[in-house]
Amino acid sequence: MKFDSGDLAICVTCGTQFDVPLSQAPPNCRVCDDPRQFVPASGQAWTTLSEAQSTQKNQFQRDDKNPNLWFISTTPNDPGYNPLRPSPSLTFPNKQLGIGQRAILIQTPSGNILWDCIAFLDEETIKFVKEKGGLKAIVISHPHFYTTHLEWANVFQCPVYTSKADEQWLNRKDDKNQRILIEKTTAIKEVEGVTAIVVGGHFDGSLILHYEGQLFHADSIMVVPSAYYQKDRLPGTTSYSFMWSYPNMIPLPPHKIHGIWKALQPFEFNATYGGFAGQNNRRHDLKEQLLESMKVFVRVAGHENALVLQESL
Repeated sequence: MKFDSGDLAICVTCGTQFDVPLSQAPPNCRVCDDPRQFVPASGQAWTTLSEAQSTQKNQFQRDDKNPNLWFISTTPNDPGYNPLRPSPSLTFPNKQLGIGQRAILIQTPSGNILWDCIAFLDEETIKFVKEKGGLKAIVISHPHFYTTHLEWANVFQCPVYTSKADEQWLNRKDDKNQRILIEKTTAIKEVEGVTAIVVGGHFDGSLILHYEGQLFHADSIMVVPSAYYQKDRLPGTTSYSFMWSYPNMIPLPPHKIHGIWKALQPFEFNATYGGFAGQNNRRHDLKEQLLESMKVFVRVAGHENALVLQESL
């Protein structure tokens, strides 16, 4: 399949598309060079959307509790792929394009919205999304998931919402005026009942999406393994974590965590969806668990005077 930007350079590790052809790709991806990300041990590698057509494929999984949610993720087009066994390939050193996140297609009565974006796009994916009703808008949580968003917006003829505070991390010119840069919590006008919440933290403009009691949080917060087993839960057990860098395990400072809480406090929710497979959490007391997780996080780190410790539901 031929795309308008099919020959532009894409970082294999994070999936970010740049405004230069592959032959002029920079020495390093500035998104991966940032301390929140990483360049793999195999070094910097580049590809294109056209080249990836023969190496990648997308998978579509319906949520087992909410039939109006579909998770779209990319995997190598290789039946023998094992994510624990890297490939010696120079083009795809780990075979997978991007960091493994998922985009979430949210179907609503007033139209569909795509939360977050993946780099790979092909005819099968376009057909799948159009069969589900197409897209009214795309909302992207933070720069690690910007990927090929202008290509998606062009194919589905819809706007893309990102944060004004993270504008410096955009790597392609928006010649068709498809981006809407928001500076504060904003109702998505194209789809009724959907709100993009500016929470900051991981990035200054990090977003969380709210729709009908559901939070789609990507990396703005991170659900942790202890969230899922609730029997005989001991004090100090957390359900969420809050990091400036997740792969490099650099925590957020207390005032940034407090800022996330203040942004989310007006909203009610009983389900949260993270940026990766297996990060679906549903309970009636998730808001309480979120706040308690914040308190555990700062208290154990020694911040006994953190303002978030004074918060309550």
